[in-house]
Amino acid sequence: MNKATRLLLKIRAKYLCEYCLSPEYFSPDPFTADHIIPYSMGGSDDLINRALACWGCNGNKSDATHAFDPATGQLTMLYNPRTDNWADHFRWNESFTLLIGISPVGRATIVQLKLNRENIINLRSVLHKAGHHP
Repeated sequence: MNKATRLLLKIRAKYLCEYCLSPEYFSPDPFTADHIIPYSMGGSDDLINRALACWGCNGNKSDATHAFDPATGQLTMLYNPRTDNWADHFRWNESFTLLIGISPVGRATIVQLKLNRENIINLRSVLHKAGHHP
């Protein structure tokens, strides 16, 4: 991905991981350009198939496009930042540290991508107290 396209990706994502909403500015590692539909499954390199993702979300998503909803046990699509509205699938708990899945897609995505990893919860807590989250 060239620099201009990477910049467009970051601007579109508001410099946030499009899955866990962590800000790239506070990450020790640069974010990646995740293939929403993996290249290995016929996904393209086009910007429409890319999501800005932190290393944790990208690594846990890997080449998955589906996961099991822990509430129903049904296989469901993972959250797609290009076609899904984040607020239809997720909400924050009262302290803004935990993501809560409010749909099968949200619940399955939280489990598959481990969106409530300990280090992300800690970061959210600090950033919320500093007025930078959500």
